[in-house]
Amino acid sequence: MLVSFAGLGIRIATVGFVPSRTSGRNTKKQIADKLNTSGIYSTVRHPLYFGNFLIVLGLSLLFMVWWLVVIISLSFWVYYERIMYAEEAFLRSKFGEDYAVWASKTPAFIPNFGTWRSPDMTLSLRTIIKREYTGLFGIITLFTVLHFSGQCYATGNATISSGWAALFSANIFMYLMAIVIKKKTRLLHVNGR
Repeated sequence: MLVSFAGLGIRIATVGFVPSRTSGRNTKKQIADKLNTSGIYSTVRHPLYFGNFLIVLGLSLLFMVWWLVVIISLSFWVYYERIMYAEEAFLRSKFGEDYAVWASKTPAFIPNFGTWRSPDMTLSLRTIIKREYTGLFGIITLFTVLHFSGQCYATGNATISSGWAALFSANIFMYLMAIVIKKKTRLLHVNGR
């Protein structure tokens, strides 16, 4: 669970400091109004994907089967490598020499924290909540379901501890509140984010 939360932490450190129209879920076309090179982007070119990898790695470690971790890691690499290549080609064509200089000293996937440079923007908690509430919900939900399933399999008893039940209930409450706030208000809107 700590590995998955470390991945969420990387994602939070990414989205909390970046301007709008960068570091997003671009499903139709590449978008980048600015080349992010500070904060977490000073240590790794693809921090969101590295965070996603840690989240998935944490879930796969729960099964304690070495070959499952290897299969999931290789599958992740095959899938994301193509996405990273497409993004880098776009950034190279849009930002030219600026991109080439930054990419030459910044690793693609494994962070080098020795190259850390403070973020250009301040931390936005509202942006973090707006963009990462689903990640928190997903991690807690998946770990709860896997824990519950494991308990059922091991004991034959369909029960869950009060701690897990409280965590899961709080998780659902926070998720639903975030949805309502995001969809029905502008409380999480931050100009330029």
